[in-house]
Amino acid sequence: MATTKTARPGYRCADCGWTTGKWVGRCGECQAWGTVDIAAPARTGRTQAAPVASPAIPISQVTIESARSETSGIGELDRVLGGGVVPGAVLLLAGEPGVGKSTLLLEVAARWARAGRRTLYVSGEESAAQVRLRAERTGAVHDLLYLAAETDLGALLTHVETVKPGLLIVDSVQTIGSADIDGVPGGVTQVREVASAVIQRAKSENIATLLVGHVTKDGSVAGPRVLEHLVDVVLQFEGDRSSRLRLLRAVKNRFGPVDEIGCFDLVDDGIVEVPDPTGLFLSRHETPVPGTCVTVTMEGRRPLLAEVQALSVETPNPSPRRTSSGLDSSRVAMILAVLTKHCRVDLSKHDVYTATVGGARLTDPSVDLAVAIATASAHSGKAAPPDLVAFGEVGLAGEVRKVSNLKVRLREAERIGFKRAVVPAGSEGIDDFKGAMTISAVQTIAEAVACLDSPPPY
Repeated sequence: MATTKTARPGYRCADCGWTTGKWVGRCGECQAWGTVDIAAPARTGRTQAAPVASPAIPISQVTIESARSETSGIGELDRVLGGGVVPGAVLLLAGEPGVGKSTLLLEVAARWARAGRRTLYVSGEESAAQVRLRAERTGAVHDLLYLAAETDLGALLTHVETVKPGLLIVDSVQTIGSADIDGVPGGVTQVREVASAVIQRAKSENIATLLVGHVTKDGSVAGPRVLEHLVDVVLQFEGDRSSRLRLLRAVKNRFGPVDEIGCFDLVDDGIVEVPDPTGLFLSRHETPVPGTCVTVTMEGRRPLLAEVQALSVETPNPSPRRTSSGLDSSRVAMILAVLTKHCRVDLSKHDVYTATVGGARLTDPSVDLAVAIATASAHSGKAAPPDLVAFGEVGLAGEVRKVSNLKVRLREAERIGFKRAVVPAGSEGIDDFKGAMTISAVQTIAEAVACLDSPPPY
C-alpha cells in the first residue's frame, strides 16, 4: 500500500528571513542566536480588496493637532525626544540590568499623573507592593497613577480598556506573554506578537506607550530585530555601576533628532536631571598638576568639558603596560606611537596609564590632542596651564585634523572660565569667534606639545 509522508515544518529566521528544514539555535545567514522559529504556513491565492478604515485624503488636509507632543515633565527626556511625548507613539527603552530604567519610568509616570493625566504602570517583573515601596522612596505616589502587576497579554489589554490612560508603561515587554501564542515569554515569537498587540492598541486609542526592553551581552535589544522597527522611538539608557551619572540617548526617533543626549544623576531618593553635567567630569587643582588636560567633547549636540589624566612611570619590564579607563585603548596606543615618532617622547621604558574624570567615556576623536598633551606633560613633569583646553584629532603622520562644532566648543569652554585653547589650524569658525579666549591654531602634534615649554600666550 502507498504511504503518505507527513510534511516537515519549515523554520524561518525572524531577523533576515533565512529558512531551513530543521530547527537550529543560530541563523545560518545573519548568525543571530534564538531567532529561528516555526514559519507560518504559506497561503495560496491572491489577496482580495477589503474595506478601508478611512478614505485617503490629500496630505494638506490631514490634521496634525492630535500628533502634537506633550511634555513628560522631565526636561532631559523631552530634550532627547525632540520636545516631548507624542500621543499614540510607542517608545522602547533599553539598558543593562540595574542601570535605573524602572526608576526613570516611574518618575515619568508620576510627573505625567501630577499634570492631571491618567497613567497606567504595568509591571511584569515586580509585584505591586514592591513598586509601591520604590514609589514611596522616590515620592512618586499619586492618585492618577494606576499600578498593575501582570504577565498576561490579555489582562494587560483589559487594564488598558478599564483605566483608559494617556500614558502606558510596560515593564518589561519580555515578561509579558500570551497563552494563544506558541513559545515562552521572552521568546522571539512571543515578544513580536506582544509588541504588535500593544502597538496596535496604542495607535488605535492614541495612547503614548513606553516599553522597557532587556539587552543581550553585547548591549543590543533582546528579542527579534523587528521589534526596533515596529516602535517609533528607541532609547538607550547607559551608565557605569561605579558612577551615578546616567546618559539617555536616542538610537531611533521618528519625531526628532537622534544626536541629543539627556543626563541624569541616580541618587538615593530616585533620579534627578542634570542640565549642566560639565562639572562632573572636571577636577579642580589649586596648583597646576602634570599629566592633566581638559578637552571639549560633543555628546550629540551638547558640548561637555572633560578632563583627561595621564601617568608615566618608569618600569624595568621589557613590555611596558598601557592601561586606559574611559578611553579607547587602541586609539591611546596609536597616540603614544605618534608621540614617540614625531615628538621625541620616549615611552619605551615607561608604563603609561590614561583615564577620564568622573567615569566619563570619551569616544569622540577630538579627544586625541588632550590625550597627547596630558601624556607628554606626565612624561616631562611640566604641567599644562590650568586655564587651557585642547581638542583635535591626531593622525598617524603627526598632523592635527579639523573637528566639527568648533565655535560651540569654544563658547562652552569660555563659559566655564577657560582662557586659552589649542585647536586645529584651518578649522572653520576660528576667524568668526568673538570671544575673549586666546586661540592657538596648530598643524602638528609637535606644535601642540610645545605649549608645555612656552609661556602664555604661547
